[in-house]
Amino acid sequence: MKKMLAAVLAGGALLTAGTPALAQTSAQAGAQTTAKTTLGPYGYGKVRLGMSEKQAKATRQIVLKMPSEDGLCSGWDLRAHPSGKNAVGLYISKKKGVAVISAPKGVKTPEGIGIGSTMKQIEKAYPNVRTPEDGYPSVRVPGNRKAYYAFLLEKGKVHDLLIGLNSQDCTN
Repeated sequence: MKKMLAAVLAGGALLTAGTPALAQTSAQAGAQTTAKTTLGPYGYGKVRLGMSEKQAKATRQIVLKMPSEDGLCSGWDLRAHPSGKNAVGLYISKKKGVAVISAPKGVKTPEGIGIGSTMKQIEKAYPNVRTPEDGYPSVRVPGNRKAYYAFLLEKGKVHDLLIGLNSQDCTN
């Protein structure tokens, strides 16, 4: 059975800079890229579930935030979306590779679920969603039998959305 996330992960915001004319162009390009980038079914952007640490680092999309203390997993952030203090944006397992990725703010699944979605919206998008007594609502990722989405709810709305390998060994 897949492990559910006990630690809370959080996403950050994309910032662009430059001269006013370039900043506008960069901001527009960034908005288009962000709008087209979804969480799932295989990861986020160039960062894919199962990639080794070396492969993930080669994307230049991640930065180390929390070295592995137990030799199993290390915590990372997506370079464009820092997660803030006491949180990480993804975990990389020594054995499994990229194991869990947290959706940055504003990012949705291909089915349209993201931060702020309600349980009713999740159930409509994912009729097979299940909530164990001691866990978070989760569902197999459509199009990727090796992965799951987990939805962390607060006051009836998603406050964190994760994609993880069913076999991940970083969180419980």
